[in-house]
Amino acid sequence: MSIETQSPANSTAARNVGLIDAVDKIVDHAGLLSGQLQALRERMYPPEAEKSLRYFMTNEVSKLTTIPESTLRTLSIDGKGPSPQRLENNHRAYTLAQINELRRYFAAQKPDGDLSILPHRQAGEHLQILAATNFKGGSAKTTTTVHLAHFLALQGYRVLTIDLDPQASLSAMFGFQPEMDVGQNETIYAAMRYDDQRRPISDVIRKTYFDGLDLVPGNIEVMEFEYETPRVLGTGQKVDGGLFFERLKLAIDEVEGQYDIVLLDTPPSLGYLTLGALYSATSMIITIHPAMLDVASMSQFLLMLGDLAAVIRDAGASMRNDFMSYLVTRHDPNDQAQAQIVALLRHLFADDVIMPTALQSTAVELAGLGKRSIYEVETGEIPRNTLKRAREAMDDVNQAILNQVHRSWGRL
Repeated sequence: MSIETQSPANSTAARNVGLIDAVDKIVDHAGLLSGQLQALRERMYPPEAEKSLRYFMTNEVSKLTTIPESTLRTLSIDGKGPSPQRLENNHRAYTLAQINELRRYFAAQKPDGDLSILPHRQAGEHLQILAATNFKGGSAKTTTTVHLAHFLALQGYRVLTIDLDPQASLSAMFGFQPEMDVGQNETIYAAMRYDDQRRPISDVIRKTYFDGLDLVPGNIEVMEFEYETPRVLGTGQKVDGGLFFERLKLAIDEVEGQYDIVLLDTPPSLGYLTLGALYSATSMIITIHPAMLDVASMSQFLLMLGDLAAVIRDAGASMRNDFMSYLVTRHDPNDQAQAQIVALLRHLFADDVIMPTALQSTAVELAGLGKRSIYEVETGEIPRNTLKRAREAMDDVNQAILNQVHRSWGRL
């Protein structure tokens, strides 16, 4: 029996048979997929289309503002305050802008205002900058951020949301398609960059269809900060706008007087963007899905976060928070494995684990398919009881977070 051998050249040629150029294929597939997604978005969300918020019935307005329904009816009959829409059934319906007008109208009736109706920050109450974070993808950071933002806006707070994630899922939830609606130098990177094209953050803040809720949108451009920062650090050059971890905070400081609460949706990584967010934040919400792999990932996240905090400390700065809380997300209370993990987290971290949990909900999932929160869903779109349970659970989570904000302000 003879054994045939190949020369090195023949061997290399054999190995190359059937091989593809990975770069060409990746670029080709990226173009195909991007084109298809853009065509799909244009059918679902035409370029001229804008998201809008539903109307609110008198009973909802009363719950949101604590103004009795009878008072709202009397005000409307007397022609005072905003004029509500009249539906086919003759019921009165208000926009969120009109609800906020009502808040200002009634708060003005009292010499010192009324925080139960118009809850804006008072003198001596600092801007609350809250970062939703965890480098584990799928931990519901964006879902948490958008629902908290909508909840706070409905309660009458002035809110700014900043999308720090290159995937820009938060921006999409607000109706801004990253590839179509957000141009060059129109993300938070514009306010953080190191060159002469840096812009004031006010230039990139956009109004949303939620009255009182603004957004700095994101897209792939925000990754430029991750690329530019090590280059600047490597040259040792002194640049305007602060050290790399200070730049986001200094940008937010420019509009500090316009908002009560700023929400940061961080990327699923511990890079320079996340480090800037954690330095800027006065509070942190660490989202955690109660599964063992996610808990193990969070353990690594906390270890690495400790190392990064040491970097900030060594630079002569510090990270001090009003609170750092864990929020259990996508929670199924009937799942015994999840119940054990939640019990473990509460045993280890006690009151730092927010008592209400963000429940796994078909209502949240169905709303998300339409790029909406459950606060945007109208009656009849989702089974009534399913929507009611999801709304109550989300309200409980958001109110628990708001209570911590109030505590930091000295209101509780």
